[in-house]
Amino acid sequence: MAGLQALSDTLGEEFDRAVRTILGAEGRVIVSGMGKSGHVGRKIAATFASTGTPAQFVHPGEASHGDLGMVTKQDVALVLSNSGETPELADLIAHTRRFGIPLIGVASRPGSTLIRQSDVGLLLPQADEACGNGIVPTTSTTMTLALGDALAIALMEHRQFTPEHFRVFHPGGKLGALLAKVGDLMHRDMPLVDSDAPMSDALLTISQKGYGVTGVTGPEGELVGIITDGDLRRHMQGLLDHRAHQVMTAAPRVIAPDALAEAALAEMQDRKITCLFAVQDGRPCGILHIHDCLRAGLV
Repeated sequence: MAGLQALSDTLGEEFDRAVRTILGAEGRVIVSGMGKSGHVGRKIAATFASTGTPAQFVHPGEASHGDLGMVTKQDVALVLSNSGETPELADLIAHTRRFGIPLIGVASRPGSTLIRQSDVGLLLPQADEACGNGIVPTTSTTMTLALGDALAIALMEHRQFTPEHFRVFHPGGKLGALLAKVGDLMHRDMPLVDSDAPMSDALLTISQKGYGVTGVTGPEGELVGIITDGDLRRHMQGLLDHRAHQVMTAAPRVIAPDALAEAALAEMQDRKITCLFAVQDGRPCGILHIHDCLRAGLV
């Protein structure tokens, strides 16, 4: 905690310059580091890439054997080294200087080679490693990781990165499910009957479509009601003598197709219902069943 607090206290003009430098790049952020810094660098590159800042990790050893071709003049390099003197980084640093590629260096020593060569130098504050003998990278790697996350968040804010953007890069897994929209999961083949349809037609539609409900539409195709099992039970006496509009529940709960599916699930659970019609401009455009949400991994 002391290391993270010290890091927070040191973020200033150089941090702002680093953000502006990345925003100004036409290409990608090339992240590199050796050893533990390399492992942290891979995570930082992945976080950048998933939050709207194209990024790629380049291993410094592989860079010296051909992968420098991945680093172009349109890119910006973010190089990590706690000591700032990691020899494996020399070729990559030299490449950025030779071709005028902006270099952001992260190190803990102000006079180190990496910081001196960098266009923007981000200094990690002096803090003891968490291990008992002070030599195992622990506090330093945590601070570097936190610094990378801080850069990612600052870039997200500048790019006005939204949950909808996040969904594009996270279509799978729990995150993808939580950010799925109703329109992604709903069925467009809906159970619908006209408001003046006889209940025999409504019962047939309910049976054929398999949702246990049918929507009821008005003369302009607008959704005016819904017929559920509960409505059928309440009108059991002389049911087949009725028309759909006489049995339906008017003004049913609906949801927009661009709403989050998570919101639809919450609505269904709160109302103890199993289906929601998606409505756009007053007209039904799909139906979502609670089982669709379960299959998508929302629960």
